[in-house]
Amino acid sequence: MWVYLNGRFMEGQDATISVFDHGFLYGDGVYETLRSYGGRFFMLQPHLARLQRSAGLIGLDLPISRDEWPPLLREALARNELPDAHIRITISRGEGDLGLDPALCPRPTVVIMAKPIARYSDRLFQEGVGLAIVAVRRNLVTALSPQIKSLNFLNNILAKQEAARAGAFDALMLNAEGLLTECTTSNVFFAQAGRLYTPAVECGILDGITREVVLTLANEQGIQTEEGHYPAERMVSAEEAFLTNTSMEIMPVCAIDNHPIGAGRPGPLTQRLRSLFNANLARFLSA
Repeated sequence: MWVYLNGRFMEGQDATISVFDHGFLYGDGVYETLRSYGGRFFMLQPHLARLQRSAGLIGLDLPISRDEWPPLLREALARNELPDAHIRITISRGEGDLGLDPALCPRPTVVIMAKPIARYSDRLFQEGVGLAIVAVRRNLVTALSPQIKSLNFLNNILAKQEAARAGAFDALMLNAEGLLTECTTSNVFFAQAGRLYTPAVECGILDGITREVVLTLANEQGIQTEEGHYPAERMVSAEEAFLTNTSMEIMPVCAIDNHPIGAGRPGPLTQRLRSLFNANLARFLSA
């Protein structure tokens, strides 16, 4: 694998960072993940805008301008011979002395990695996945803004471990008020009587790029949508549910805590939105 590190591409085994890097020591940094289809990037500008937002919210100046990212990302694809790829941009505060003060780090560390996209089995899309409502609560918005796509992922990791112990595909996380938020790496939707619901950003979620695409497609088709504050029971008693993120696109949910959602298989609205996503994908791709 070819990796971009601080100004140049190198073989993966040569791409090393210092033990004094504050991303390693303190999780001080941000990241963004993208996907390419046939060498074209899915929602590239919104991803780059979110990266800029995340960096700004932690007072981190990006050393690469908005216009410089696309050629670097294209080179990452070309060097790795990957038209269809999962791409991760990681930016840490950089190397510095021990201590929390960001001023200790004169330069950020920048990494770009591209690898083959992880393919989920057809069976998961045909049958749906199971979630577990976990005891680990989503970070308080007032403690750590979910609008920061941070390197500090321990909250989600603990939730993922709890879900794995329950034999679930992923964890369904609630906020401090017991309201639905999101899964560990994906946004959640549920449907009732042909209407689509998803937790509002104010509940403590990251505003996923694929989430926004799904809301756009639904609204264009006249499907009523609502972003609100919902107890877990609303999703458990829904007719259908699904997850969204960059890599899985739209993943049906068949059960929560082993309780079937609707008929226990992907519902008609979920299938319709998956078809709409595939039919409109080219609209959201850029070179």
